[in-house]
Amino acid sequence: MSSQSSQEPSKVSGQFHSVKGAAVETVGDLTGAQSWVQSGKEEHAKGEAEYNAAQAKGYAEGVTDRAGGYKDSVVGAVTGDKAQQASGNVRNEKGQTQQEANKPT
Repeated sequence: MSSQSSQEPSKVSGQFHSVKGAAVETVGDLTGAQSWVQSGKEEHAKGEAEYNAAQAKGYAEGVTDRAGGYKDSVVGAVTGDKAQQASGNVRNEKGQTQQEANKPT
């Protein structure tokens, strides 16, 4: 589960590294090993940054889906294309759900 800069940010990977970093930092605190404390702090910060980046990406994708879905729904309604209208409504709702799941805290 190593995070490489060429990979997309991941909430799961970000949380993993955040928790792992906090654990390493705690072990360093308990043992007095400053290198572990520093390493843990760095991994925790990188994990938090990755999680936040994944969250922002997911929110932005939700905005895109909502806008595209709304457009398709309106065009379908205006042209009488019920399939396009329904498809647009589904995409709009998917985007709204994705936005809610990735709402910044």
